[in-house]
Amino acid sequence: MEKLIAITFDDGPNVQITPKVLDILEEYEAPASFFLVGEQITEETIPIVQREIDMGFDIGNHSFTHGHMDQMPIEETLDELRRTEERIKALTGKDSVFFRPPFFDYNDEMLEKVDFCFITGQACEDWDPEVTRQQRIEKIMTQACDGAIVLLHDLHYNDITVSLLGEVIDRLRDEGYRLVTLTELFANKGVNPKGAEVRGKVYEVVP
Repeated sequence: MEKLIAITFDDGPNVQITPKVLDILEEYEAPASFFLVGEQITEETIPIVQREIDMGFDIGNHSFTHGHMDQMPIEETLDELRRTEERIKALTGKDSVFFRPPFFDYNDEMLEKVDFCFITGQACEDWDPEVTRQQRIEKIMTQACDGAIVLLHDLHYNDITVSLLGEVIDRLRDEGYRLVTLTELFANKGVNPKGAEVRGKVYEVVP
């Protein structure tokens, strides 16, 4: 039975790091999924998002301002998602399926009222410049398992993650993993991310 794993990126798009990430994914012919912050989808970054779409990558919702959504009134949370969704749909022509709450902050009311499949993931703290390249690689590889969702960040300052991406792709493949988008991961695992069975659940690994 083949082992599947999905690499995902948060907090883009930006003109500094996201194109470098896309260059490496293109070079290695590796699929990925991107969770976008709505306020960062601008005239300057739209071509970058369009490139993600053209490469066949999943585009997910990561809020409009990257705030702590579990501390917001639900109406504000829903408005953040709506505004982000408007910008994403204008480019993709379709509704997003996946949502990753910033900081993994969510509550029961969000799980009840937000109409997306909630995704967290296996983090390697690559948002923190103090975490070294090797520490990031070791954590990714230690946590890797069939159905896992790897969480990385295409933050504007995150050259360290850019530097390790090719090595991680090679190592995952050497260990027998096939890299897939989130859509492919859920489909291969027989889980419908739009179905009633995902309501109230949060996915770090798709069983």
